[in-house]
Amino acid sequence: MTDATGTGGGADLDGLRAWAHVIYGLHTASVVIGASSAALVVTAFVFGLPSIIAVVLGYVKRGEARGSWLESHFRWQIRTFWFALLWCLLGSLLFVTLIGIVLAVPVWIATGVWVIYRVVRGWLALKDGKALP
Repeated sequence: MTDATGTGGGADLDGLRAWAHVIYGLHTASVVIGASSAALVVTAFVFGLPSIIAVVLGYVKRGEARGSWLESHFRWQIRTFWFALLWCLLGSLLFVTLIGIVLAVPVWIATGVWVIYRVVRGWLALKDGKALP
């Protein structure tokens, strides 16, 4: 097992680190698509092909990272996707009610900001070789 500073582990962790970068890149692509199109950031993140590919890759690579500091990154990426989906669905449920429409859009916007925060924080921690909580 390596420490949270990213030392040790050799080529195995270098390959996993590269995969973690790829996954953050795919998530970022979904965020950019959502920010630059008619879609909301959260809907592009949850339903966009780059993020769906990213979460599948996260599940595939998480087992290889077990016991290392990189495991926290794969867990962070996977949880970001599923919690964004949960909040997106909650906003959708609010939207179908007449009273909830007023709350749905702020829920979607807040979730989009949260997704951006999670992707940026995670990618910066990966760059610095730090584990995530």
